[in-house]
Amino acid sequence: MQNISRVAVIDIGKTNAKVVLFDLATSSEVAARTVPNRVLDTAPYPHFDTEALWTFILSALKELHAERGFEAISITAHGATIVVLDGKGELALPVLDYEHAGPDDLAAEYDAIRPPFAETGSARLPGGLNVGAQLFWQKQRFADLFDQVETIIAYPQYWAFRLTGVLANEITSIACHTDLWAPWKNDYSTLTDAMGWRRKMPPMCKADEVLGTLRPDVAAATGLPADMPVYCGLHDSNASLLPHLWASEPPFAVVSTGTWVVMLAPGARPVSLDEHRDTLVNVSALGQPVPSARFMGGRAFQFLAPAGDVEILPADRKRVLEEPVFFLPSLPEGSGPFPHRHGGWSCEEGSLSPGARLLAVSYYLALMTATSLDLIGAEGDIVVEGPFAANPSYLDMLAAATGRPVRLSAGTTGTSLGTAGLVLRDKHEIAPRTRIWTADADAALAAYAAAWRAAVAAQSE
Repeated sequence: MQNISRVAVIDIGKTNAKVVLFDLATSSEVAARTVPNRVLDTAPYPHFDTEALWTFILSALKELHAERGFEAISITAHGATIVVLDGKGELALPVLDYEHAGPDDLAAEYDAIRPPFAETGSARLPGGLNVGAQLFWQKQRFADLFDQVETIIAYPQYWAFRLTGVLANEITSIACHTDLWAPWKNDYSTLTDAMGWRRKMPPMCKADEVLGTLRPDVAAATGLPADMPVYCGLHDSNASLLPHLWASEPPFAVVSTGTWVVMLAPGARPVSLDEHRDTLVNVSALGQPVPSARFMGGRAFQFLAPAGDVEILPADRKRVLEEPVFFLPSLPEGSGPFPHRHGGWSCEEGSLSPGARLLAVSYYLALMTATSLDLIGAEGDIVVEGPFAANPSYLDMLAAATGRPVRLSAGTTGTSLGTAGLVLRDKHEIAPRTRIWTADADAALAAYAAAWRAAVAAQSE
């Protein structure tokens, strides 16, 4: 195989999809194309616009190769998403948006057959967040179409299949709160066998395996060489974790921020995970069970934070810390460490200046992060990646609330780094660039964290 210096990373996020050109020599993103990831609210249920995404992927690959060139393609995508294909390799049913509440209609029936948390490490989540619940609902509600299903494939590997024609699954997506995998047995769960789904699962590949080369029609449409290698790929939060596993010894925690804030804690102290507080067990691309937690932090910021470029003034800080001004869990409801709490402000919302609002929201998100990290027994440095790494107020409060060093990923997203790094034989050639966050040492931050926790403890369900 030729030497690979640049990798096209296909990154399908819940909110946005992008194709990033990643330079391995500099460990940096040198170009990108981005498009919103649309959900079509049409029959038979809300679903991802996979054909629009496919058109975007082909166009972005064509443009980036013509402009700068690359020698390999690697893929990552969000979790809680599964694809069902018929015997021709076409969609048997549209790819369900996991936020759709439809599967909840059969919650009692599904709960009667799903494996226990002790087997799967998979918490019971609403809507379609458990892939097993998606499949069960599709099977019951759309029986005729589901009868045509020949293949059940994880989302990153679906895009690899579109590129190569090769069917495969990979552990990081299949084991991501799906109810389909038993991490301590390193095998499919009893649910997968009971429903007859195991035989529809293509063979497992490792994330860093070359799945195949481009289909002739894809090569023709993009102008890419037909022998372009396509790597199997992996789940996006696990992609963020992977470079740190290559470079560092646990314990540490990685906080991957976006629509979801996902926390993964290799080497965590032994704790009993609480399945009712959105803690779970993921499986890393190295095959290791990893205590994890999540909440919809990016979505909360979108709902709560003021729009535009807002300055936090000294008067804003004084009011928020001294009054104090809190946002209490949870928004959105249904996930995170307080899934059944009805969130709200501790003061009259209309009295808040934009700066005070932004500061209080940033503190809220940091305290939710700290709560989840404690629930999974996280120890060591905390590495923050994604948009929240650019929020000083979030970082200051996270350091104050945990009492642990906070590090920032510098220059690139861990998702791109981990996904691109799959192509290297020696993974030590690529390492995450991080720097210590010099946190505000104001004792008022720790006092605020203690007061918020007391207010949460007094909050009713």
